[in-house]
Amino acid sequence: MATVRVEEAYSERDETIDAKGNVTEVEIPYLVFNVNDESAALSAVKSNHKSVTGMTLESVETVERINDTTWKVKAIYEVDEDGEEDDSTDDEDTTMFAFDTGGGTKHLNQSLKTDGKYPNDAPDFGGAIGVDNEGNVNGVDVTMPVLNFTETHTMNGSRVSTSYKKTLADLTGTVNKSGFRGFSAGEVLFLGASGTKRSKKSSAPWEITYRFAVSPNQAGLQVGDIKVARKYGWDYLWVRYADKVAENGKNVVKKPVAAYVEMVYPEGDFGRLGLGN
Repeated sequence: MATVRVEEAYSERDETIDAKGNVTEVEIPYLVFNVNDESAALSAVKSNHKSVTGMTLESVETVERINDTTWKVKAIYEVDEDGEEDDSTDDEDTTMFAFDTGGGTKHLNQSLKTDGKYPNDAPDFGGAIGVDNEGNVNGVDVTMPVLNFTETHTMNGSRVSTSYKKTLADLTGTVNKSGFRGFSAGEVLFLGASGTKRSKKSSAPWEITYRFAVSPNQAGLQVGDIKVARKYGWDYLWVRYADKVAENGKNVVKKPVAAYVEMVYPEGDFGRLGLGN
């Protein structure tokens, strides 16, 4: 049986160039001799195709059958994102970090302390803010200490599966159940992630930006005459008020009689993000 032979058809080589003059695709036709069927012809080209600098073999297609044992097969090469052969197995290529301390806002019905009241015999509301004539505690919106930070990771396409995308969705809106990036459990809220890639190739790298916010844990909070032992950063503290006779004996005022610390975000295992601690 004659030996299978693969030769490039040099005169029929095609290149695609973008608006900037960069070669983005190369098509190289090959002649395959001494092969009886199409699949064997395709396999012969896959095994014997020439490498093209900065390109990856994307597909092999049959152009025509010239005779019983001769085929014309086209190999299509596409440019890599980094201009090199796509033989990298690195899971993580680059990482970028950014942060801001713009903070957030929250509505407070209770002050940290009352620095003064005027006149001196004005009723003491025990730190309740904005108490109106009907006894409603209206509170005030304030800027709260929040550190926002992002991490942008370039990841090999094989890591960013549908399952991993679902994991990111599941963890969005959770707080760290263990230490993360130097912060204690309960301080970091995962705000979600967004990813982009510039190629249809499954192995092409993804650029994913992860967004986080940090609110510090607190201990020994004073709410009127009530001491709150502990509040995790993203817990919600609310206060219940009741009518009390003011110290001057002339007024009925609202004063805190109970404080509640509520968990409003579930805990999440940030190890599932695959970013380390």
